[in-house]
Amino acid sequence: MGDLLLVRHGETEWSVSGQHTSWTDLPLTTHGEEQAKSLAPLLTERTYTLALTSPLGRTIRTAELAGLSGAVPDPDLHEWDYGGYEGVTTADIHRTRPDWDLWTDGVPPVLDGHPGESPEQIGARADRVLARVDKALATDTGDVILVAHAHFLRVLTARRLGLPPAEGRLFQLATGTLSRLSTEHGRPVVAEWNRRP
Repeated sequence: MGDLLLVRHGETEWSVSGQHTSWTDLPLTTHGEEQAKSLAPLLTERTYTLALTSPLGRTIRTAELAGLSGAVPDPDLHEWDYGGYEGVTTADIHRTRPDWDLWTDGVPPVLDGHPGESPEQIGARADRVLARVDKALATDTGDVILVAHAHFLRVLTARRLGLPPAEGRLFQLATGTLSRLSTEHGRPVVAEWNRRP
């Protein structure tokens, strides 16, 4: 059975500033493009039975620059909908809500079609992705790779390990990194995390 590889997209202006970024489709910075290119040597020696990206440009571009051809956009890999906190930093939120925590308190909705999401809603999307992953890995023809966003991949990791979605808080994930989820004695494990060349 293959492994599940997770790639967080390269750096954007808002990942540098700490602004919550879900539907705002920012391009990679020059450094973010270099991060993506640097992943290619880690990825080219593997065989993939399934390669998926978020539908947003920063993940698609990361996949391209990392040498992943044929990756298919999947809307379930979209980043957490931050609702009214889109573009806002945690420090700014704490000015009015000092005890706020994304993982337990969620986000306020906005009127333009972004209601925000709870950890449980993200967990449901992650579970759908993992069902596709398991089906692909059952073919035993290679690994599965997902190119997506930090908070979504953190929730997906928690779900893969049998944890509640909010336990994604335990897995800090840097831009332009590769992580690998594998199995040991038939159980899912974190085999590598935040790997850079």
